[in-house]
Amino acid sequence: MRKTIFTTLTAAAMLGLAACSGVDEAAVQYDMAEADITQSAADGAMQAEPAAAMSPPQEGAENSTEIPVSKPQIAYKYDYGFRLPSAEIPTAQQAHIALCNQMPDNGCRVLNMSNSGGEGEYGTGNLHLEVAAPKAPAFGERLAEAVDQSGGSQISATIAGEDLSKKIVDTEARLRSRVLLSQRLTELLRTRKGTVAELVEAERAVTDVNEEIDQARSWLKEMRGRVAYSTVIINYYSSAPGSGSFSGPIRESFNDISSMLGYSIGALITLIAVTLPWILLLALAIYLRRRFKGADRTFWGHKIKQDSPAED
Repeated sequence: MRKTIFTTLTAAAMLGLAACSGVDEAAVQYDMAEADITQSAADGAMQAEPAAAMSPPQEGAENSTEIPVSKPQIAYKYDYGFRLPSAEIPTAQQAHIALCNQMPDNGCRVLNMSNSGGEGEYGTGNLHLEVAAPKAPAFGERLAEAVDQSGGSQISATIAGEDLSKKIVDTEARLRSRVLLSQRLTELLRTRKGTVAELVEAERAVTDVNEEIDQARSWLKEMRGRVAYSTVIINYYSSAPGSGSFSGPIRESFNDISSMLGYSIGALITLIAVTLPWILLLALAIYLRRRFKGADRTFWGHKIKQDSPAED
């Protein structure tokens, strides 16, 4: 009771000082609202302590002073890797999507899927899911069973967790305080009188608090969603058959031979394309020279010497 009277006198003194010194009334009321929130919490704690002391302990309670422990809020991420033939990757992906769709109560949802046939016998794939946290471990076992039926095998499995308990508790506490502050500021804005500038400043303070409330609610929703639904990432790999076997080096040698033969043919085609015009031009020049040269002249223009007939 004394603390309440003291708080009332303090608030009156603050208003008097603000009137005398010309301090902005909106800022004073904003501080008063925050002081009222703190005082309300303190009064509630003071009233709760005598009630807790006067109430008799419940039967079966081991220790009434024990601090309750909240359940850990952990966001899990599962990462699986499977190796199977390249042609079976799309089939395995469709089988895993079917398992996801069969889960009741929207317990699984597909976020992303991709695969690439690659070249030859090599291919890769990826599947991104979100699975209800309690069902995620059993779902991982069903994924491995589906790949076994496609002739593949599991090559990796990783589980990672992030404890969001402290972040969630802090965000909830901040959200409660901001909501209470918004209510107090709205009430003060509704009942107060002042200039237009003061009203605009007060409305701006309410808007800022409401923005903080929306942001805190968004963070809280996102963190709770991560706890409720675990992330499941599935990677699919395939390797060319025969790698590391007897036929592997032979196949690589034939591939090298075919590559070198292709390069040789390509170089020959390029050489012909470059020299063919000049060859045609030279052939035309030779033809014209032979066609129009004198009968008594050689190809190079020298006069042909004719032997005189021998005398009897």
